[in-house]
Amino acid sequence: MDNAPPNQLRNTPHSLSSSFRKGILAGVKVIDLTRVLAGPYCTMILGDLGADVIKVEAPGGSDETREWRPPEKGGESAYYLCTNRNKRAITLNLKNPVARDILKDLVKDADVVISNFKTGTMEKWDLGYDVLSSLNPRLIYASISGFGKTGPYKDLPGYDYIVQAMGGMMSITGNEETGPMKVGVAIADIATGLYSTIGILAALHEREKSGYGQSIDLALFDSQISLLANVASNYLISGTIPKRYGNQHPNIVPYQTFAASDMDMVVAVGNDQQFSKLCALLKKEEWSTDPRFRTNSSRLAHREELCTLLQKEFTTRPAAYWQSLLNAAGIPNAPIYNMEQLFSNPQVEAREMKINVPHPTAEMVALVGSPLKFSRTPISVQRHPPLAGEHTREILKEHGFEEEQIEEWILDGII
Repeated sequence: MDNAPPNQLRNTPHSLSSSFRKGILAGVKVIDLTRVLAGPYCTMILGDLGADVIKVEAPGGSDETREWRPPEKGGESAYYLCTNRNKRAITLNLKNPVARDILKDLVKDADVVISNFKTGTMEKWDLGYDVLSSLNPRLIYASISGFGKTGPYKDLPGYDYIVQAMGGMMSITGNEETGPMKVGVAIADIATGLYSTIGILAALHEREKSGYGQSIDLALFDSQISLLANVASNYLISGTIPKRYGNQHPNIVPYQTFAASDMDMVVAVGNDQQFSKLCALLKKEEWSTDPRFRTNSSRLAHREELCTLLQKEFTTRPAAYWQSLLNAAGIPNAPIYNMEQLFSNPQVEAREMKINVPHPTAEMVALVGSPLKFSRTPISVQRHPPLAGEHTREILKEHGFEEEQIEEWILDGII
């Protein structure tokens, strides 16, 4: 079968995949050699979509996030639990050539391999794209690293914090008083996970036409730069280095937080018409015709004057009062929720963005739901975040290995 033309190397769904897994990607097999956040976030999405994701770790578990605790539940860290549902788990000591041969066997009928080892590690282990694609020409091979496979930084380690610093994000986060600040979540990792998912899905689609897989080179650094969006464009067009605006917007005024009498809130006036409505509800109609404030461009030039006036008004009443008026006028606004307020909000419940998943050691774990809502093939959580190596025997038996051989490998520390 390995010598057949690529367009005939169509993977047949595994017995477990066809009978158990459902979803848009049912029948797609993913070998997940990633850890921490960017890669696991990608493979969780693929698993949510129905792919059979096999998470590979070293014996005992080598995903660092397993040890990033507290908090934890049932011996599993909250960090690990957040990105590893809908996967099966196998342990392989890839420093051992026998384990690498086992992996190659798993790859022969896989659709996707994704890894985030340091640049060159997979090649050192004889598991690079050239080798694995020779076993399976339809294979899609995604590699995640800090700075990618090319360029002067390709051999540098790239953690999210490092990339936020070097990738421009910290230079525009915070304000002039705080200095540079990182985003509160690992945004470069998350973005890379999303781009990885997009790339893999695109490559799967292209493979249906060409019959061939391909490699995908993903870098946290590149993904972080792409998130700069309009801020990067502002610099590239004007040549002016952006300032840190904190909770303000570089191009729109008023578009920021204001302190009501009891709490902070966000008011986001996106155009001149909304500004006129804001002036009316504040009973300050004259502001909408004031040359300093009439247009967004003039408001930008007089940001401090206008926002000082607005703050004086907002501080006279509680946030709920202003929110009622702003909502009635169609002016975007929002309370600033903490986690408790967020996850007790009825909109979260209505959109199933908090889910409870049975777990073998934690009984039940609360997880964030998927934002993908499909009409015919809804997302479902069919697997808890797996224990290290939980499905090793199951997966190896599916691939024809005998129990006696599996026991021998366990004793030898290979699996």
